[in-house]
Amino acid sequence: MSKRAGTVLTLDDLVEAVGVDAARYALARASVDTMIDLDIDLLTRKSNDNAVHYVQYAHTRPCAVQRRAEEAGIDKGAPEDFDPSLLTHERETDLLRMLAEFPQVVATAAELREPHRVPHYLEQLAGTYHRFYDACRVLPLVGEDPDDLTRARLWLTEASRLVLRNGLRLLGVSAPERM
Repeated sequence: MSKRAGTVLTLDDLVEAVGVDAARYALARASVDTMIDLDIDLLTRKSNDNAVHYVQYAHTRPCAVQRRAEEAGIDKGAPEDFDPSLLTHERETDLLRMLAEFPQVVATAAELREPHRVPHYLEQLAGTYHRFYDACRVLPLVGEDPDDLTRARLWLTEASRLVLRNGLRLLGVSAPERM
């Protein structure tokens, strides 16, 4: 866009160029008191540099873990059987702490009318989940039996999926199960 040259990019043009999800996410991510600078090339990239792709990919990971657990016949048990005291690894506690912040982030964003808080939180959560996933084996190796830690990590993975999905839905952005 250029005021001097008289060129204008409409919202329809933006959606056509980058898609609904990227457009919504990029606009929601910007604070109302800052100028919006949209990089169309970045918004169409399927890489971790693209914030919406990064968060959506973080949602697909727990979906894949859950699918693999089901295929292996691993039952995570009932929700009341979840034992968070088994989650002692630093990455697990980081993720638990981050997940616990979601209700307050949403409440604050609504109260202050600052929706950009939600995508920024989702990006932090995505990074926290990726670090957990890289550091902690969720599913047992072939031939190993699942134990209580496996089930606890499966519940942590499920909680991550739900918070990522709910956050994306608040923004009107899809939460794909596969990418």
